[in-house]
Amino acid sequence: MHRYSGRTVVFNDDMTRSFKAAIAAITLGAALVPASASASIVELGQTTSPVVAPACPAGVSKVNCTIILTETTALETLADGVAYPTTVKTSGRIVAFTVGLAKLTKADVSGLDSAYGGTSKIAITVLKPGKNKLQRQWTVRDQSPLFHVQPWFGHVVQFPLTTSLDAQKGDAIALSVSTWAPILSISLPAKQFQYRASRATQCTTFNIQTAQLTIGANTQYKCFYVSTRVQFTATEVTTPGAPKDQVKGRRRIVVKGRRVVASKRIPRATTVTLAPTTGGGVAP
Repeated sequence: MHRYSGRTVVFNDDMTRSFKAAIAAITLGAALVPASASASIVELGQTTSPVVAPACPAGVSKVNCTIILTETTALETLADGVAYPTTVKTSGRIVAFTVGLAKLTKADVSGLDSAYGGTSKIAITVLKPGKNKLQRQWTVRDQSPLFHVQPWFGHVVQFPLTTSLDAQKGDAIALSVSTWAPILSISLPAKQFQYRASRATQCTTFNIQTAQLTIGANTQYKCFYVSTRVQFTATEVTTPGAPKDQVKGRRRIVVKGRRVVASKRIPRATTVTLAPTTGGGVAP
């Protein structure tokens, strides 16, 4: 077990080597260019409250302990009073994500597996907003594979991605649950914690598959829930901007007839590829 930003992190050996190699490559790349051009590592969704493993609040009965998210994609719209905390401010790549998973009894796990078509599985999803914000339309730009998370119940765990995800400025990061997952903290201040789900109708029906699980899929996030936090963040490595004092590329001469009318620079992009590795009560 490893520590990361004060949170419990669980890697298998391959994941640990892969993630360390990725961070080392990022650090090396940053050292080779001026500071103004360096990439940065950003934890999207991180607010003043850390990610925790959810638990039933004191005095809440089991039937009202609605900490399970089922068959939907969840987008945090307010956390610690911060609006849309997973919004991408600078384009880059999502390289890992962190989730808090509640501890459940074997009987609870068995019952939920039967009710929702299998074991607990989640994916991190990059959403592109629609042009009309009032429509609350979101399209999947990119998405990770599904992760089987039951072995980590009762912990906060960070999963590195074998293949990073494209994230553009203005996108938002959401969490998709294909079956079920114990990732909701409840009974929080209503004006501080809220989220939306990829349900266009039937906001209190939780056994209908509405998760956005296909790149390019779009839907309206009309269902709105308060006093609840989806316990996750996403780790982004931003794309560094070109430094102003560097040559941006070779010149291209634009000719009209026999007269040179413009001289433009053609940008050159540098790409670094990281070697992959192998690794292995219901609420709205």
